[in-house]
Amino acid sequence: MLEQYDLGNMMVLDIETVPQYPSHDMVPEHLQHLWDAKTQYQRKEEPAETFYERAGIWAEFGKIVCISVGIFLNGKKTGLRVKSYAGDDEKELLEDFSRMLSSQPASIILCAHNGKEFDFPYICRRMLINGVQFPPHLQIAGKKPWEINHLDTMELWKFGDYKSYTSLSLLTAIFDIPTPKDDIDGSQVGHVYWVEKDLPRICTYCQKDVVATAQLLRKYRGEPLIEEECITVVG
Repeated sequence: MLEQYDLGNMMVLDIETVPQYPSHDMVPEHLQHLWDAKTQYQRKEEPAETFYERAGIWAEFGKIVCISVGIFLNGKKTGLRVKSYAGDDEKELLEDFSRMLSSQPASIILCAHNGKEFDFPYICRRMLINGVQFPPHLQIAGKKPWEINHLDTMELWKFGDYKSYTSLSLLTAIFDIPTPKDDIDGSQVGHVYWVEKDLPRICTYCQKDVVATAQLLRKYRGEPLIEEECITVVG
């Protein structure tokens, strides 16, 4: 499976997002009303105030604090080089990421777990909101599906089945890939950012997701996992 792809022409990525404000009562009043209306069906009986801790899921009410990327390195042994773009200034983060991506070949394939439903559209929406120019790899308007160089490891696992969501944690478990959830998980990122103010911890978590996704690609291809000593985190 996936033998037609050159891993050297692929970039694996993952993003971490948080609510735009530390708490619901700090959200501007007009946005509070819009938040309440946007989430009324998802939160059911839960108050909008406590449900706000999940606001990072929505690009309209969240922001990106980290984008981690990984590229495969060819050699006697396959390697992986991982780098993160992170910070409190989302626009600066997105501009740095956009410049990096614009410098890559137009043919490069972007890969993420659930990327087509979350990571790719979220990045595009936040770039638009922040006035950041899209790199060519994210300019998908008007393109046919087969013209878009995006790969999604969750979509690949579906094999045409549209009914299920399969987490990266579950897939790493069944393929015996070291789990990226050995410290925090996605539901805790907002707390770690706003309360603990520990952005490096979030970056580490994001980088682990990139490594896990890259390892999953290797398993999909029937190849051995990348050895730990061949994985390098830079920056």
